[in-house]
Amino acid sequence: MKPTLTAAALAAVFGLSAAAPLSAPAWAAAPLQTAVFAGGCFWSVEKAMEGMPGVTEAVSGYSGGGLRNPDYRNHEGHLESVKVTYDPAKISYAKLVDGFFHNIDPIDSGGQICDRGHAYTTAVFVSTEAERATALEVKAQVAKTLGKSVATRVLRKSTFWPAEAYHQDYAKKNPAAYNRYRIGCGRDRALKAVWGSAYH
Repeated sequence: MKPTLTAAALAAVFGLSAAAPLSAPAWAAAPLQTAVFAGGCFWSVEKAMEGMPGVTEAVSGYSGGGLRNPDYRNHEGHLESVKVTYDPAKISYAKLVDGFFHNIDPIDSGGQICDRGHAYTTAVFVSTEAERATALEVKAQVAKTLGKSVATRVLRKSTFWPAEAYHQDYAKKNPAAYNRYRIGCGRDRALKAVWGSAYH
């Protein structure tokens, strides 16, 4: 039989109090964080954000309006949005916001590409003052890079309502239909015109 060490023996070896509970090590992974973005068609924003290193999930939905339980037929006042879950040990909030900006046309105040109207306007939803400061800093850098005023708003985070199941992972589940929409809309062509080689 292999000898076993008692809790007291282990405590003595590591210089701990036998009565003190072991806490999580300093290198333990930080909890996942969430962020919400509105960038026009949520199919496209979801696809773009899911492709970023450190992002674990992206969910399409509606946010920014007062209507409760919105759906695709009626989400008046809301923006098509995406809730992103990410690992802050792998991607910072600043890089996440910057990646979002590089996948939209931030100077368009009336929608995105072929999708027009309030529901398709762009926004970064923030939940803390630190997030607000970071989002505004990234926005200012984007304006400097593009040499134009940025229409994307920085808004206080409100309730996020997930969209219907058929909208989730639409680009993955319906690649042919999604590609027809994306090509027909001219999204890649338009974003390359905005960002040049920085569009990815």
